[in-house]
Amino acid sequence: MVDRVNKFGLKVDVKLANFIDNEVLKEIGLDNGDFWKNFNSFITKLSLKNKELLDKRKKIKEKLDIWHKERKENIDYIEYKKYLEEIEYLVPEGEPFTIETANTDPEISYICGPQLVVPITNARYALNAANARWGSFYDAIYGTDVLGDVPSSSDYDKERGEQVIEYARSYLNKTFPLDGESWESVNKLNIENNKLNIEVNKNNTKLLDEEQYAGYRILGDQKLEIILKKNNLHIRIFINPENKIGKTDKANIADIYFESAISTIMDCEDSVATVDGEDKVLAYKNWLGLMKGNLSTKFIKDNQEIERKLSEDLPYTKKNGENGILKGRSLMLIRNVGHLMTNPAILTENNEEIFEGLMDAMFTTLIGMINFKSNNKNSNYDSIYVVKPKMHGPEEVAFANETFNQIEQILNLPEYTVKLGIMDEERRTSANLSECIRSAKNRVAFINTGFLDRTGDEIHTSMEAGPFLKKGEMKSTKWINSYENRNVKIGLKCGLKGKAQIGKGMWAMPDLMKDMLNNKIIHPKAGANCAWVPSPTAATIHAMHYHEISVSKVQEKLINSTDDDTLEDLLAIPLSKGQNWSDEDIQNEINNNCQSILGYVVRWVDQGVGCSKVPDINDIGLMEDRATCRISSQILANWLKHGIIEEDNLINTMKNMAIKVDEQNSNDPKYIPMSKNYDGTAFKAACRLVLEGSYQPSGYTEPILHEMRLHQKAKLN
Repeated sequence: MVDRVNKFGLKVDVKLANFIDNEVLKEIGLDNGDFWKNFNSFITKLSLKNKELLDKRKKIKEKLDIWHKERKENIDYIEYKKYLEEIEYLVPEGEPFTIETANTDPEISYICGPQLVVPITNARYALNAANARWGSFYDAIYGTDVLGDVPSSSDYDKERGEQVIEYARSYLNKTFPLDGESWESVNKLNIENNKLNIEVNKNNTKLLDEEQYAGYRILGDQKLEIILKKNNLHIRIFINPENKIGKTDKANIADIYFESAISTIMDCEDSVATVDGEDKVLAYKNWLGLMKGNLSTKFIKDNQEIERKLSEDLPYTKKNGENGILKGRSLMLIRNVGHLMTNPAILTENNEEIFEGLMDAMFTTLIGMINFKSNNKNSNYDSIYVVKPKMHGPEEVAFANETFNQIEQILNLPEYTVKLGIMDEERRTSANLSECIRSAKNRVAFINTGFLDRTGDEIHTSMEAGPFLKKGEMKSTKWINSYENRNVKIGLKCGLKGKAQIGKGMWAMPDLMKDMLNNKIIHPKAGANCAWVPSPTAATIHAMHYHEISVSKVQEKLINSTDDDTLEDLLAIPLSKGQNWSDEDIQNEINNNCQSILGYVVRWVDQGVGCSKVPDINDIGLMEDRATCRISSQILANWLKHGIIEEDNLINTMKNMAIKVDEQNSNDPKYIPMSKNYDGTAFKAACRLVLEGSYQPSGYTEPILHEMRLHQKAKLN
């Protein structure tokens, strides 16, 4: 039984109420009574609109199901488009416009670079991400497979260290070339009268592009950092005569620090498992610590206790002699949940759970205000960046805009203090992206694409049209290419260049950094000024792509391009018509998806872990969150509906894959095996995600996962 306190008609979990009253409102200086009274009015008013929007989603889906059942795979585009307009799935596109978002920070407006997404409930991960503004290039190359393999042991390998130095010098030659010389030949770097001196065999040389020199930091005892810059990204070359790395290091370069994770999304949504008041307090408490600047955590590494805190900003001297500051932390955005879910942390007078998205919107904004008086500001302009996922079309974006209008009035914040990130991950948003942006044109600071959620919605929207292609095959279809290209071009057409981020999705394989280095350059080449990476190390490596590519120049070309990615391509449903899969092909797809679902769900339900590195069927670690689970469950639900697979085969495969997942987790002392009797909460949840997947709201996994996690928490307690 949850202890609750009455707050002007709202029945609030005591843990949450005490946290808001004593740690948040008291810190800001707001009256408890006024706040809760206003919050109750806010919930009462906006919940009605929220329910209406969800009801519209349901009615549109019902109409689409009937239409698709009648036609199956025989879909004429002109007829289809006309029908989508009739049911208000597609809305008329208005006159051209540009967004009017003001006071966006440089990390949003013109610094292009990697972006992290981390679960806000894990303080260590959150701090790692916030501090990942800077990363060691030497460590990133030494500790990953970029050189072709990974270190064989934890002991320092001198030969590998020499290879790292050679790699780094080669990179400097390419990215920050010298005039007629190579970095391998440099034997001395120093500063005189703010000027950078580069000595090669007792002769001075200079950077080929002297504008790349930005300044320096004097650290004492002959230690200093030379600060260079390319495409608005800085690097710091650390000179330390006492820490000579190897025989090739004549210049005493002890390390090179890259400006890496320019921004980080602190996530209250897909990468967490927050199902009640206790969980929500943990999320909000860590956000509070980040905003106050006092979040810390202790952990044991290599038999030593380590305390992690937020990094400080870095003072430096500019090349003109003036004082400057390099940000020490990634710019932090906060991702709220979408419009669908409710949460038992707060009940209405009628004992109904309130919408979690409204709760997130109010409390994360409230906590964000605390940073306005911090010495280490997140935003130079006292802006609060909220990323809003899983919105369907312009009306739902307009509702998010209205939500923050109301919050700003209640909290006496300047209009448009809250900047909005629109995640383009639902089909109705993709098809109406321009109008979605228009609906929040004074707030938009971020749009992005995400293959997993977007594909999950693609399948669910047209569930009755016929069997879909295999998950991997969808990456080469017309709709996904149109989706990726239209997102950037529409964003640029709506004036996001120089004002907002246009992002791309996650590289999900944190151990395969060489592959990422070879492949993820496609994102800046596509005009994306940020893209998601799975770790701080990956951010340092991905920063290399933003040194090489000027996203601003790419965007300029795209703005002037006459190429068009059509709505017709976007709406081309990726059905498996004409495919001739063998029984082995089909079974491999079932195996792959069942293993993926089970590997993720078992940690979510049993341990409350919303995002982690989960081994795939081939034991390759993948960063998985609910989006991964959504696409896997939806493809199997679709195949089940259309007779590609049978329920008995599905359940048997789930049982076989449960054995494999149990083996993969055998070293986890907290792990509860699924294959003992196949009757545990996690195994049942995984099966339900497929068996009930065709009629879950928008194919989301949250309703089942939340229900089963609450059940498991009650059982374990």
